[in-house]
Amino acid sequence: MSAPLRRIPLGTIAGARSGDKGGDANLGVWVRTDAQYEWLRAELTVARLKELLPEAGEVDRYELPNLRALNFVLHGLLGDGVASSTRFDPQAKALGEWLRSRHVEIPEALL
Repeated sequence: MSAPLRRIPLGTIAGARSGDKGGDANLGVWVRTDAQYEWLRAELTVARLKELLPEAGEVDRYELPNLRALNFVLHGLLGDGVASSTRFDPQAKALGEWLRSRHVEIPEALL
């Protein structure tokens, strides 16, 4: 029998910060406990991030276990950079909050 899941915003257990690096967006996501990090590490793969943020193209993921965090670089998301981006959020400052608002199934034991 598997643990009960709740479909709720990722931001219920995860913090995030994002911004621009030229034409790329940088997105950091972290949680508070080791158990939450193990779940986050398994759940938030590059493929899953692309499901949650369909506008993402090429993505690199970096694990930071000592910080219980993942860092993503979304290459080319901002075109040639902030001065030429046509996105509503040309500096990707809201990208982390956009990800945190996405609903995912989180085990109740992690809440």
